Amino acid sequence: MKNLNDFGFGTQIRRSPFFESTVKWGAKGFSVYNHMYIPRDFGNPEQNFWNLINDAILCDVAVERQVQIKGPDASKFVQLMCPRDISKMQVGQCKYVILTNQYGGVLNDPVLLKVDYDCYWFSLADSDILFWAQGLNANNKFDVNISEPDVSPIQLQGPKSKQIMLHIFGDEILNIKYYWFKKFNLGDIKLLISRTGWSSEHGYEIFLLDSSKGNKLYEILMKEGEPLGLYAGHTSTIRRIEGGMLSYHSDMDINTNPLELGMDKFIELDKKFDFIGKDALIKINESGVKNKQVGLVIDTKPLKGPNTKKWRILYDNRCIGKVTSAVYSPRLELNIALAMVKSEYSDIDNVFEIEIDDTLVTAKIVEKPFFDANKLIARQN
Repeated sequence: MKNLNDFGFGTQIRRSPFFESTVKWGAKGFSVYNHMYIPRDFGNPEQNFWNLINDAILCDVAVERQVQIKGPDASKFVQLMCPRDISKMQVGQCKYVILTNQYGGVLNDPVLLKVDYDCYWFSLADSDILFWAQGLNANNKFDVNISEPDVSPIQLQGPKSKQIMLHIFGDEILNIKYYWFKKFNLGDIKLLISRTGWSSEHGYEIFLLDSSKGNKLYEILMKEGEPLGLYAGHTSTIRRIEGGMLSYHSDMDINTNPLELGMDKFIELDKKFDFIGKDALIKINESGVKNKQVGLVIDTKPLKGPNTKKWRILYDNRCIGKVTSAVYSPRLELNIALAMVKSEYSDIDNVFEIEIDDTLVTAKIVEKPFFDANKLIARQN
């Protein structure tokens, strides 16, 4: 077991409530996300992938901080922030939403939870939406309180997750529909559990409502779940790229818009409600996007790990895009990648060259997702 002092952590970056337990259960490396440490290495990332798709893994994702919007004008203010219609959203429901700025640039892609009739949480990707939200209401036009509550999620994901959750929480867990949540107590630990997760697999997010009980919760979940096939792990880059899931800062950021990312279904431009960025996105939609997000298969030897640089994509020696995420899939036995290219080059089966360090390799545009578990299940049934 690695000693905590071996990591050399500073005080400027926060530790999650599950930090000590993740180290105890094998975390070997961390990165920073939303100004917090997140475990990224439990040994072999390929084994972590197989654990996820064959069994189940427990992931510390407390870095997905919550921005709470609470007050009489909560629904109005949340609607101003996001391009999806929330007028019919019910307490206990979740929605995947895109937050955009006045130019249509993507600020974040959180899961929105309606916690009460006058209270919402944005469960964030990696950017400072608390500051953005407070800035939007700096003149106190809306009667809301904007804060970061003491809420820390942890994910239990994989095909055995239902069996494990049923064992720990009982039959009530079966009543949680996809993208809905319910409140639970595990002894003296208060929780909110949703049928969501960042894995492309069946799974749950367990929102801890008291950070002082973080390690206690982690230990209970591992003690009860390990005999049923639960492993300590981390979010899998292999599986998320297989599923075509975009990662903020890697595949999208403030300089990309949701229309070029293929997220049109989450942007309701034809509704009467207003939101930040609506006018800009209407103009982009009318004129057409200049770039498009695509999937690639790269013809080269298996990549040793995810790319850490955004490789240039070349056509006739001209740069027409960049690879944003790439990894070798041991299941597909292919190098797969997400990329942004100029719209006129975005057709399926188009072939390009990619510049990896000083080497040019061939890549072809293919359909996404690279692997769809739902289609596989449908074929099996």
